[in-house]
Amino acid sequence: MDTQAKIKDIVTSHPVVLFMKGNAQFPQCGFSGNAINILRASGVENLHTVNVLEDEGIRQGIKEFSNWPTIPQLYVNGEFIGGSDIMTEMFQNGELPALIKG
Repeated sequence: MDTQAKIKDIVTSHPVVLFMKGNAQFPQCGFSGNAINILRASGVENLHTVNVLEDEGIRQGIKEFSNWPTIPQLYVNGEFIGGSDIMTEMFQNGELPALIKG
């Protein structure tokens, strides 16, 4: 399976996916840590995280997949939502919790 197909499989197999540096228990950058805190505050129960530091193919491939240059990247129901700044803005205006709760 090529990297793009693998990424597509990941984002369509889980309702909420965060591609990040590190994992939910130990984020390895401030932006990833912020993203985890926002998702917890938004009531995410089934968060699937992908540590891009463990796979260089995924680390580069996700940037091409979303056409977005930075990590973390959030996907909800297979749709790219954005990075840390967009997540913060959507959380503050109530959009993100509403999107996650469906």
